[in-house]
Amino acid sequence: MAVDGPDAADPGALADAVAGRLPMLGRAAVVVPAVGFYRPASLRLEHGRTDPDARYTDWLDAGALTREVLGAVGPDGSGEYLPALWDLARDRSARLPRRAAPADGVLLVPGSLLQGVGLAFDVVVHLRMAPAARARRTPPEQAWELPAFDRYDEEVDPVSLADAVVLADHPDRPALVLQGRFS
Repeated sequence: MAVDGPDAADPGALADAVAGRLPMLGRAAVVVPAVGFYRPASLRLEHGRTDPDARYTDWLDAGALTREVLGAVGPDGSGEYLPALWDLARDRSARLPRRAAPADGVLLVPGSLLQGVGLAFDVVVHLRMAPAARARRTPPEQAWELPAFDRYDEEVDPVSLADAVVLADHPDRPALVLQGRFS
């Protein structure tokens, strides 16, 4: 399950909250943040540290995420996934051992800009923020990323692709909108 949304909406917090509740419902859960599959700085920042187009297209290594996580836990996979490929803080390989995915467990991948890059998820939850709310809640040092999210909304239309949408303009008043097969 993808939990897709801008950093300001904190998709990781929602993924962690869902993962924390699933065992009470009889399902094990694993959270593998997409940020662990960002490319090295030499590739990610090749066009500068504040290029919104690079943020949109060059940061996530979708192939590695597919190979090391989604394919590995999928029906034809080994059942062992890599929790992270790259350590952003040290800008080097995370060198983590593979982990066994729980039988009948749920894999949650929180991150931003996850749709429209060829990743195959069974369920996608998109945290929708209006551009004004994104601008208001994005820290000033990350404001350069805002055009990447505007482009994502325009080109990918993540709301229309998602199975469920959480309206996240106000963090204290989220609203769930079910779509497609869930509505």
